[in-house]
Amino acid sequence: MTEPLARFPITGPEIDHVVAAFYARVRDHHMLGPVFAAHVTDWPEHEAKVAAFWKGSILHEDGYDGSPMRAHRQAGDVRPGMFPVWLGLFDDTLRRELDPLAAAGWSALAHRIGTSLRAGVVDREKLPGGIPKLR
Repeated sequence: MTEPLARFPITGPEIDHVVAAFYARVRDHHMLGPVFAAHVTDWPEHEAKVAAFWKGSILHEDGYDGSPMRAHRQAGDVRPGMFPVWLGLFDDTLRRELDPLAAAGWSALAHRIGTSLRAGVVDREKLPGGIPKLR
């Protein structure tokens, strides 16, 4: 039996590097930093878990045990306006750290996942009359 192919050319160590570079920037970000600081007490552990998620999503590796949807819902302070900021910072990190093909592939995947997370975490909340809660 053959191993499944990666979604785009990237290695596990490159994923680890991008995740670390991204979260270094998150910690310094005026909007995202305080939100993450309220929930992350062990940055190396958090980064390893997120890297395992991406390795599973991109390289089809086993090792991630969790639910991003549940984690973001339970946080309680994730707001719709944070998703474009998060994705913008992530895209910029990808462009800085990877070759264009890998950056574009990972960005497309991150945007699909981000859309799904936003729908499941914040867009499901409705105001009276079924109007989506946007803030």
